[in-house]
Amino acid sequence: MIDMHGASTPGNGSGMLPEPAGSATAVVDAQGIVTGWSAGAERLLGYPYQEVVGRPLTDLLGPDSEIAKGCPAALDGRGGTTPLRHRDGRPVEVRLRAYPSFDGEGRAQQLIVATVPEQPPADRATAEEGFEQCHLPLMVYDRELRVVRASAGATRELGLTEEEMRGRRVTDILPPHVCRTVEAGMRQVFGTGQPADFQVRGSARPGAPPRIWAVTVAPLTAPNGETPHVQVTALDVTAQYWARERLALLNDVSTQVGSTLDVMRTAQEMADVMVARLADFVTIDLLDSLFRGVEPVPSASGTVALRRAAQQSVLPGAPEAVIRPGDVDYYPETAPPVRVLATGRASLHRTLDEAIRNWQVADPERAGVVWRFGIHSIMVIPLRARGITLGVSVIVRHQRPEPFEEDDLLLAQEIGARAAVAVDNARRYTLERNTALALQRSLLPRRLAEQEAVEVAYRYLPARTRAGLGGDWFDVIPLSGARVALVVGDVVGHGLRASATMGRLRTAVRTLADVDLPTDELLVHLDDLVTHLAAEEEPTAEPEPDFEISTDLIATCLYVVYDPVSRRCSAASAGHPPPAVVTPDGTADFIDISPGPPLGVGGLPFEAVEWELPRGSLLALYTDGLIEGAKHDVGRGLTQLRRHLEEPPASLEALCDDLIRNLLPAQPQDDVALLVARTRALDTDQVATWDLPSDPAAVARARAEALARLSAWGLQEAAFTAELVVSELVTNAIRYGQPPIRLRLIHDVVLICEVSDSSSSAPHLRRARTFDEGGRGLLLVAQFAERWGTRHHAAGKTIWAEIELPDARTRRAIRRS
Repeated sequence: MIDMHGASTPGNGSGMLPEPAGSATAVVDAQGIVTGWSAGAERLLGYPYQEVVGRPLTDLLGPDSEIAKGCPAALDGRGGTTPLRHRDGRPVEVRLRAYPSFDGEGRAQQLIVATVPEQPPADRATAEEGFEQCHLPLMVYDRELRVVRASAGATRELGLTEEEMRGRRVTDILPPHVCRTVEAGMRQVFGTGQPADFQVRGSARPGAPPRIWAVTVAPLTAPNGETPHVQVTALDVTAQYWARERLALLNDVSTQVGSTLDVMRTAQEMADVMVARLADFVTIDLLDSLFRGVEPVPSASGTVALRRAAQQSVLPGAPEAVIRPGDVDYYPETAPPVRVLATGRASLHRTLDEAIRNWQVADPERAGVVWRFGIHSIMVIPLRARGITLGVSVIVRHQRPEPFEEDDLLLAQEIGARAAVAVDNARRYTLERNTALALQRSLLPRRLAEQEAVEVAYRYLPARTRAGLGGDWFDVIPLSGARVALVVGDVVGHGLRASATMGRLRTAVRTLADVDLPTDELLVHLDDLVTHLAAEEEPTAEPEPDFEISTDLIATCLYVVYDPVSRRCSAASAGHPPPAVVTPDGTADFIDISPGPPLGVGGLPFEAVEWELPRGSLLALYTDGLIEGAKHDVGRGLTQLRRHLEEPPASLEALCDDLIRNLLPAQPQDDVALLVARTRALDTDQVATWDLPSDPAAVARARAEALARLSAWGLQEAAFTAELVVSELVTNAIRYGQPPIRLRLIHDVVLICEVSDSSSSAPHLRRARTFDEGGRGLLLVAQFAERWGTRHHAAGKTIWAEIELPDARTRRAIRRS
């Protein structure tokens, strides 16, 4: 309302007017300029005296004012109410009257008096009835925080009449924790004049269930702008609150459950997310067959074995539990968990239900828990995913007084369904990983082949990620001439496919190694094999399993051959990291070897590199999982590897442990294969070589030289077999080969006889007829030698045979025992 009695009257030049009670006054000169303004007008319109005097009256009129429209009747009261513009922009309805007058100098002016129309009695009655009958809890409080009015909704919720509440504070009506929040809100509104919204949880009266209330405290402003009262409105939003909480809980289940592919951890995450927000105690039991890798099938009848996967409680240490996680418990046929397993339908129980009483009779220990902790409400939900029942979850309340309701059961079922998918993912991943690991272990060497060229140690660590096992492999292959081949490879990808491919490549490498191909040529043949394998798989390619990463058939490989006679190494790489070499003086470095393309690219050559190694040198072959990690690149990984190899422990086993411990994280992101070897060398007195003429008479000389050398070596027991083998091999070389011809004997763990010539044609066994005079030589060699074969090289070929020595048989028997 506009209080316009501040206008100057005749003889009053101050510009401020005396203010009749109940009205506002202003003085306007003949040009419509305000010359006087009362304090009441300032309270009504909000304009201070200084802002109004000197301004046109039309600035204070609303757009719908009759005066602004040129209707003078509005000034004598016959035009009804007229809207004026408040300083904050809102319209104020007033009744205006204008009284002509003169100022002290005799100039004409008008004294305008504004009064606020009184509300008709009928309108006041309607508002009163509306307040009294309002179904919402609505109360009015004074500045002393005492009740002035209360609506019908408030009396209904609080269980008190308006007369009983009038004059009482909130602390006399509501629980203490609610009172503090509401009174703090009222004090805030009285102080700021701005509404406040907040939520409280509690019972409106003793014995009523606790509910969630959305409370609004708003100021009730008097015409003079003061706030003598506030109104407090409370709206029951319990249903909406719990609906939001359920949605939030389901969202947390989706984001927090299944963070790993570990069955036990996934189950524990489910229990953790439900406790305190839905339940006071939760157990999760899974069928015991699930942990044995067998497809879980619940029993239709009889006792059921369930393994405790997880449990959680609002009480420290989960004292309600009767078993620990990992233990197996046996549930009787009549127990609700067994029925839920059989039917696949969730159930809601009170402790007085017959099903719960029967369970307590059959299980006195659990009955004691129910009585001791005051368990009063129980839900049992199945954990089903992809049509398979994996287990059950028992959800109970004993701290929260309100029992579970049907909405809680639906929520628990949804949580169980989502968690079951995560558990099943973990189960399937574990099953596939174990299968791949078993396959990989069956394809990797269980025991390295016996050889004396190098001392070896190795490690294989499978990856601990969702991607599954990779295709890393290694091998140690004895070759002819006391040589040895060291192999490390890596199939790109993870899962069963990578493991199976690894096995095929390892077999192929062994087969090609037996042919004694040069290192670069062996990789060419291996590359052709991978290309053919990829071509065979393309027409029938099927979608990969859930946890298998599909890639093109690509692999890397490093093939190294070491000769202890010449102490030379030959190596070739197909996209693989270079081998590391540590000389006896402690110098560590990487061999400068051209990596070549990975296997499966096809059509590109490979390069071999050769170098000489001092006796006692160290070779380290590895896959990229050892040097490449999330926190560093390959270059830094190679630097770290070199640093740890510069001061290696005396034991190769200790060196492997040291590298794995210092270079790898606790959970490797990729498979790691590591093969370390310390070279040995044969002394010159362990090797004897003779150049022979291409003359049949040289056979006798070769036998004599061989027997003499065997006698010097103390190998008389092998003389007969060695004489026969030397005779047949030299005879074949003279008869079918080309000069020069060379005989070499190597005294290692076996006696090795080698005859070389410049012909590239390889001998072969054939079946001699009864009256044939020849054709039995190689057959005799094959019968008397431990093994024999042909090795091709640039100068021709070498036919070799290994004769087992008595000492070697003894050592082999000791190792096997």
